[in-house]
Amino acid sequence: MKVGMITLGCAKNTVDTEIMLGELRAKGYELTNDPARAHLLIINTCGFIQAAKEESIASILEMAEWKEKGVCRGILVSGCLTQRYGQQILEEMPEVDGVLGTGTLGQIDEVIKRVLAGERVLAVADPAYDYDTAPKRLRVTPKYSAYVKIAEGCDHRCSYCAIPLIRGAYRSRDRNSIIREVQDLSREGVQEINLIAQDVTRYGLDRYGRLGLASLLQDLLQIEGPAWFRLLYAYPTHFSPDLIDLMRKESRFVEYIDLPLQHISPRLLREMRRPDDPAQIRRLLTSLRDNIPDLTLRTTFIVGFPGETEADVELLANFMREFCFDHVGVFTYSQEEGTEAARRTDQIPDDVKEERRDYLMSLQRSISRTRNQRFVGRSIEVLVEKEWPQGQGIIGRGRKDAPDVDGLVYVRKVNAQPGQIIVVDIVSALEYDLVGVPQV
Repeated sequence: MKVGMITLGCAKNTVDTEIMLGELRAKGYELTNDPARAHLLIINTCGFIQAAKEESIASILEMAEWKEKGVCRGILVSGCLTQRYGQQILEEMPEVDGVLGTGTLGQIDEVIKRVLAGERVLAVADPAYDYDTAPKRLRVTPKYSAYVKIAEGCDHRCSYCAIPLIRGAYRSRDRNSIIREVQDLSREGVQEINLIAQDVTRYGLDRYGRLGLASLLQDLLQIEGPAWFRLLYAYPTHFSPDLIDLMRKESRFVEYIDLPLQHISPRLLREMRRPDDPAQIRRLLTSLRDNIPDLTLRTTFIVGFPGETEADVELLANFMREFCFDHVGVFTYSQEEGTEAARRTDQIPDDVKEERRDYLMSLQRSISRTRNQRFVGRSIEVLVEKEWPQGQGIIGRGRKDAPDVDGLVYVRKVNAQPGQIIVVDIVSALEYDLVGVPQV
């Protein structure tokens, strides 16, 4: 029995895919990347915003064609889309044979057997999957880089966001379970550990009654092997001084922070039900830059939230100029059913939302190039990812670049293998990428 897996969405969904693949391998299934050879195809979907839903549905329909032109005997859909719309998917998409929710990953073998027996299966329940007892993952990321999910779910109730409806309440993993997982990854030769959750800085509060991220990191930094530890999805709300101090002191804790800020208009932050206010955000950013001068800052913003004005957008533009973020993602507001903001009558037209996104992204391109210029003439560490034949060298990432979402470093005339960390002299800067040569 050959099974193929297609993964959509964020890194947190990638971890779920790896858990399911590990379970399938343990149960004796043969895994394939070729849908033409798969007897069963699984699509692990994203349902965060409308565009992601549309991509997921398109992927389901595309894979369903292999029932006619391949050897496929069943289509199984999992992930965020199915957690919200599992019953509806089965009713409206006859192509789908089984649905698995975000909390029922461990039932994948049972669901496959029922599907292959001719049953159409709905296996959606409470989203609270226990990651501490998950089987050993079969990673789909490069061998030198891994995501480690330290918590799941979200206790914030942002007025535009459906994540709490999909993933449930915030649940920190047991710290010993996380430590064991990183130890295993170290033995596998992983160089870069990316800690992820819906909100990494909240880690420990629900389980231990106190914020525990800095303490967890101190334990993880005792593990020999990984050269880089990176934080992704760090809400500013609980970004503690000891976390800043740890980043300043520990060279393996890369000077990179991903803070999802979403806006800076005081009125919109209140209406978004965001937990932070502009003054608090500015204090944190100033403290971060003062204590970690070479810090790389990534953030995301939403434009087109109901009631947003041109003045609100200009506040955001000025904020971007003020703090000069290294990496910015700008997303147009998506009207998600079941959320408070979706019921508002002052929705912004799509073309206006797109114009605002394009304006801010154009501004960010200039800021990003300027920020990159600071590396010209300096030497930096680069994690090698692949060959660069045109430059007779390699393509990799610096400490300032997270996998999949940030820039790259192109290094001319060097021979190095993926997973190596080499020292590179930067000779030029582009909008998002750097160009370098091997250190002399």
